[in-house]
Amino acid sequence: MHVAALEVELHLPQAGSLKAKRAIVRHLVETARRRHGVAAAEVGFQDQWQRSALGFVTVASTPGHAEALLDRVERFVWSHPEIEVLDCLRRVVELED
Repeated sequence: MHVAALEVELHLPQAGSLKAKRAIVRHLVETARRRHGVAAAEVGFQDQWQRSALGFVTVASTPGHAEALLDRVERFVWSHPEIEVLDCLRRVVELED
């Protein structure tokens, strides 16, 4: 079993309030969950208007499948022109019996 995680740090220049920021974050998290079947949450910068860190996690039988799924999630995040991606960090862990 392979567990893959992706953390994406974002700058949200159009967010003028926490409410506006949370609307953008909610869209990203809920759409990633629905389209790609990953676990997703805001994992950092919750109290800053224009910054966010999102975490996405998946479990797969092969590392290639897990990486491919995270590739799709990362492309989805990058596809939003109102968002600036500052950093991406990936980890894949193999869990043995």
